[in-house]
Amino acid sequence: MGERVVILDRDGVINADSEHFVKSIDEWMPLPGSIDAIARLSHAGYRVAVATNQSGLARGLLTPADLDSMHRKLRDLLAEQGGRVEMIVYCPHGPDDGCDCRKPRPGMLQEIGRRLSVKLPGVPFVGDSLGDVLAARAAGADPWMVRTGKGEDTVAGGSSHLAGVPVYADLASAVDALLYG
Repeated sequence: MGERVVILDRDGVINADSEHFVKSIDEWMPLPGSIDAIARLSHAGYRVAVATNQSGLARGLLTPADLDSMHRKLRDLLAEQGGRVEMIVYCPHGPDDGCDCRKPRPGMLQEIGRRLSVKLPGVPFVGDSLGDVLAARAAGADPWMVRTGKGEDTVAGGSSHLAGVPVYADLASAVDALLYG
């Protein structure tokens, strides 16, 4: 089967999202069951990576130090349960910057594939937005959806891009499906 890798979106999948952006460590709140779900992936031998758009940086709403503190909190909570995230890749650009990294473009997923030396076909990318699905498809990864964050609205939108994409209640349910079929 080769190396087992899972890529996760952050806001709306691991932690609560906000239409006003998640700007500080105090605003970064894990969704129920998400830390445990990532720890279970780690215990099962999966390498976990995170790919997250963080346009709040380009908008001046948070600093790289703010983002680092949120990611340290994530890593610390995981470490308490014996889990880990191998890498976190983020796009600091705004929606109009024309970069290759901002989802729905595949740049961050391709970077994860390169840095982990893994081919992306067959690798689940768990997200909550159409941009996540499109990025997964563009990179050759397998798009998975959760209903948390923007997921419920995304699924309700009925986009043809969601055809064949498995949809789960939350990250814990997606991890159950991955680990236990």
